[in-house]
Amino acid sequence: MDKAIVIVYIISMIGFGFVGKAKATTESDFLVAGRRLGPALYGGTMAAIVLGGASTIGGVGLGYEYGLSGMWLVVSIGMGILLLSLLFAHRIQRLRIYTVSQMLTLRYGPGSHVLSGVVMCAYTLMLATTSTIAYATIFSVLFDMGKVPAIMIGGGTVILYSALGGMWSITLTDFVQFFIKTIGIFFILVPVALVKADGWGGVTEGFEKVTGHSGTDLTAIGGQTIITYFVIYTFGLLIGQDIWQRVFTAKTPGVARWAGTAAGVYCLAYAFAGSVIGMSARVLLPAGDAAVKDDAFAAFVEFALNPVLAGLVLAAALAAVMSTSSGALIASATVARQDIVQLIRGAAGHEDTGDEHDHVTGNRLYLIAFGIVMIALACVLQDVVAALTVAYDILVGGLLVAILGGLVWRRGNNRGALVSIGVGVAVTLATMLIVGDIYANEPIYYGLAASALSYIVTSLLTPPTDPVVMAEWDARNAGTSTEVPAAEPA
Repeated sequence: MDKAIVIVYIISMIGFGFVGKAKATTESDFLVAGRRLGPALYGGTMAAIVLGGASTIGGVGLGYEYGLSGMWLVVSIGMGILLLSLLFAHRIQRLRIYTVSQMLTLRYGPGSHVLSGVVMCAYTLMLATTSTIAYATIFSVLFDMGKVPAIMIGGGTVILYSALGGMWSITLTDFVQFFIKTIGIFFILVPVALVKADGWGGVTEGFEKVTGHSGTDLTAIGGQTIITYFVIYTFGLLIGQDIWQRVFTAKTPGVARWAGTAAGVYCLAYAFAGSVIGMSARVLLPAGDAAVKDDAFAAFVEFALNPVLAGLVLAAALAAVMSTSSGALIASATVARQDIVQLIRGAAGHEDTGDEHDHVTGNRLYLIAFGIVMIALACVLQDVVAALTVAYDILVGGLLVAILGGLVWRRGNNRGALVSIGVGVAVTLATMLIVGDIYANEPIYYGLAASALSYIVTSLLTPPTDPVVMAEWDARNAGTSTEVPAAEPA
């Protein structure tokens, strides 16, 4: 029965892809759902993309090991969405652009487009690849198949529904996935866990008895780990193309701000729910059923639920991972076409003269091509987590200061942005080599510090941004200009 439910889920995702295809008639439709999403669709899909496998399977695993302190990973994600929504989303929505790099060009003028585009493209592609491996693992266990066939089936499904209608298909499937996750986590797993463990008191007492330490100690995971979560995930969500592209889909600045805030609050509730499920699994599972913490989710589902409910919850886990994968996939393809390839074509003297149908077809082909690369990387890479860690560190260490600086400090200029990106990336990578551990915290700390210092000093020592550029930036922020900035020639 659980297999049948998952198969129905996959078929329905493809069906929504065809529905989205009918809506995606322009480039704006394909890339940002026509900038027409209202509060329900926007809030649900924003929550869906940020709450992936790390938040669902990983969040339960951290709760299994550390109790409520395990929720800090997902809390940091929720705080990233809250900060983005409350402080910046309404301004970002007014810019009427497609990529983060276009924001840098709009704010500073030509110069940083391609460098930021390459960093962002690598990050989103690695994010899509790790998500592919995560849902392929579920397929592999559920259908008793090898890694490569599981990746092909799962990845092929994501590529198919994403390519059919672009962001419209992804929006529709993500909203369904948000609904499935909500049912699976909040209305099935949490109640079952609490009932079987004799309520919250039974969970906390049982956890302390089994582990020897309190499950309600919010610092059990370690202060340094908590800080790292906030530096990497909160900052990463503030500037990631996959998240910004969702902000661009909002119908109004108010939708971007307040529906996004609701999504952030939902993430905080999701963090608590995952920890409760993990703690209950630690109390209820026979010793050894979850050999490692990441097995806690699957082991508890098998232990506590009948086949029908287990199928729904497995579909919820798939939904969590596939929504992140599809969002990262369209983000990488968008950045490649809008920020890198168009720049190269412009430098070669080739102008884009196609109509809307040509633009949609071109974006669809780029998405398919990057989907194939995603599947290939998932099949051959042995340590994708390491690759994603490097990409995350470069993203935050290299781009955070230039992006947020452009939003909050008018004296920041193009040279300051370029130097901060270059210095931030270089220091981050150099520190990784010196420390000899890509998972260490020092690379991102030193990279951020060097990037911030170079941005401030260079901006103060060089002329301010061209008044013409700033005038267009101000007009765009006020919502009085709608021209999308083109990539500058190399």
